[in-house]
Amino acid sequence: MSNGLKGKVALVTGGSRGLGAVIAEALAAEGADVAITYVASGGKAEAVVEKLRAKGARALAIRSDQADLAAARPLVDAVVEHFGRLDILVNNAAVVAKGQHVDDPALDTAKLDHQWQVNVMGTIATTRAAAAALSDGGRIIFIGSLNGTLALIPGVADYAGTKAALIGYAKGVARDLGPRNITVNVVQPGAMPTDMMVEALGSTTAPDAFLDMHPIRRIATLEEVAALVNFLAGQNGGYITGGVIDVAGGLGI
Repeated sequence: MSNGLKGKVALVTGGSRGLGAVIAEALAAEGADVAITYVASGGKAEAVVEKLRAKGARALAIRSDQADLAAARPLVDAVVEHFGRLDILVNNAAVVAKGQHVDDPALDTAKLDHQWQVNVMGTIATTRAAAAALSDGGRIIFIGSLNGTLALIPGVADYAGTKAALIGYAKGVARDLGPRNITVNVVQPGAMPTDMMVEALGSTTAPDAFLDMHPIRRIATLEEVAALVNFLAGQNGGYITGGVIDVAGGLGI
């Protein structure tokens, strides 16, 4: 454990499992105090909190549904009330609707609309609520997807659209908050061993045809993505803003 983020407070949305949990642990390992959000996985969220506390961090799990735009302000208020400040926002929470072609007669538009609500409108609401509360010199990091710039497989139009929307939004927020030395960046992982990968590809093991598209022929580890988030959150990331950074083994080059 180092102390590069000692005294900083981070909020990681969707931090009860998968990439969000690993990001929360990585931030705590650098000395940050960390709040995470969850919707239904209360037991998993508390298990993450215990891991963070074992690293010496103050930690808090908050139940907050990102689909409910009115929940964003109380979420940020709860973090500031508990910790006294907010320095780092990691917009990680997202959902994925099972891929369908847009001309599929059985297109499940309700699930697709919910995906837009959570991934875009919910993320925007959280960012708006956090913007005024963030300390000067703070960090906002959006967890996007390589699908935000490359539609990698058929059936991802809406998911790719939600992630592409965050790129434009993040760049605008970077422009707005730059005078306060707040950096805003998008991290774009490729495939990772998460529930989302199971939803998209049917397994946490990528098929050979998909791996063959990668110059570095494997999927990312969660720790590799979390390490980039840590760098952007730390003091050496202070002059990187408006960036869109891929962690995808060269997929799409």
